[in-house]
Amino acid sequence: GIRPKTRDDGRLEYSIQDGSLLNFCDKVRKHNRSSVLIIDEINRAELSRVFGELMYLLEYRDAEITLASGQSFSFPKNVYLIGTMNTADRSIALVDHALRRRFDFIRLFPDYELLLKYHQSTGFDASGLIDVLKQVNREIGDMNYSVGISFFMTEEIEKYIKSIWQMEIVPYLEEYFFDDQSKVDNYRWENVSDKILNQ
Repeated sequence: GIRPKTRDDGRLEYSIQDGSLLNFCDKVRKHNRSSVLIIDEINRAELSRVFGELMYLLEYRDAEITLASGQSFSFPKNVYLIGTMNTADRSIALVDHALRRRFDFIRLFPDYELLLKYHQSTGFDASGLIDVLKQVNREIGDMNYSVGISFFMTEEIEKYIKSIWQMEIVPYLEEYFFDDQSKVDNYRWENVSDKILNQ
């Protein structure tokens, strides 16, 4: 893309520079291994402007386009793109249909078994925490808004679990149940700590 740059005389010049994607693809072309480019929260951007003419290349890997610099570009066949998005985020509606049909969509929900296995190595008994999380998510009643497990994937969980619950989970529930705070009260730390800590 075109990048403004200040010259020694203080004036601006607009030079064409390779961007992150082009550099990534150039590196991938030097080997035959599969390479993955992860675009976190892909729905946050105006995707048709971000991808531009590359949208075509996502589907047609054998095709080439001419970039603004005049050079030809195509996606290497060993490049895989993964875009993540949170379905609870309203900006997901901005993911246009042109992009939707170029990606496979895989829904991921809380994997309690993974959390249990993770804490087998830390010595923390996560069974009580999982029971409370399942209860919370049943109360929420919408898989798109489920409380996930990533908050609790930390080796020092016993040290931080109270603050994680009070500063991450409870505020989320306060926002979700803004019209019925009594539901939140059931899940305040003082009401669930014994269950979570198996006491």
